[in-house]
Amino acid sequence: MPTPRSTLLDVARSAAGSQQYPAGALYVVATPIGNLADLTLRAVHTLALADTVACEDTRHTVHLLRHLGLDKPLLALHAHNETSVSLQVIERLRSGQRVALVSDAGTPAISDPGAVVVAAVTQQGLRVVPVPGPSSATTAASVAGDVAAEGFVFRGFLPAKGAERLRALQACAVDPSMQLLFEAPHRIDDLLDSIAQAQPQRLLTVCRELTKQFETVCTMPAAQAPVWLAADAQRRRGEFVLVLHALARAAVSRDDGPGGEALRVLDLLLAELPLKQAVGLAAAISGAPRKALYTAALARREADAPPIED
Repeated sequence: MPTPRSTLLDVARSAAGSQQYPAGALYVVATPIGNLADLTLRAVHTLALADTVACEDTRHTVHLLRHLGLDKPLLALHAHNETSVSLQVIERLRSGQRVALVSDAGTPAISDPGAVVVAAVTQQGLRVVPVPGPSSATTAASVAGDVAAEGFVFRGFLPAKGAERLRALQACAVDPSMQLLFEAPHRIDDLLDSIAQAQPQRLLTVCRELTKQFETVCTMPAAQAPVWLAADAQRRRGEFVLVLHALARAAVSRDDGPGGEALRVLDLLLAELPLKQAVGLAAAISGAPRKALYTAALARREADAPPIED
């Protein structure tokens, strides 16, 4: 009588085995972001066929393979050795092996290692095969309910500190698109505080522990996010995906001059750029009339000018 694990492998082979799986190819395999049941049958079959599995953390991947009843040679491939390990992957592919590339969770090469090895394999004229599946970015976007979005900007993890982090936050503030950000628990307070200060009325969807037992998805104006986080210590646990909702293009009144969001963008740009450049960028981002923004910018500069002493 077949065991549940062998049955899973049989079902995966039946569902996905009719497609060709050429030897000497790198298979980029998406794995669950928290719930093992989200692993696709094609991913199961690909891992069963693989001669080697290149993985971010061998301990994590061993657990996944054991769950499937598989035992495969593992090749540790992480941010600190990706360039050197790429050579090993290429050597194995040239010998005819199928190499599966996985990260700890989700789709490799998206805020996880993998892009370097994929580029290296491609440059050598070897085949790269995507095996799509779970992704925390698209999972979060799907439950944000952002009706104003026309696509999205994926920002992943912002720089941890210093001027680079400040510049990244400023870029988020002036971008009207839907934006997806990742954050670790020990920095989530700082990120939510920064977004709340820069864009208090902008809608923000906070996703925590996606697909796991204590999954949380909550949408609110950004100004409320720090209070929401502080209300329950459990809310700081786990990995976060933030969806910064798109700004509606109709945030501007053609008759009455720039709307509030257009002026907010203008103020952020004036703090960093010469007046004409700030006005041009603000018009491009917000859709507000350039002339009205220029008038508003002049008024702001005059208001900020030091008084003239007699």
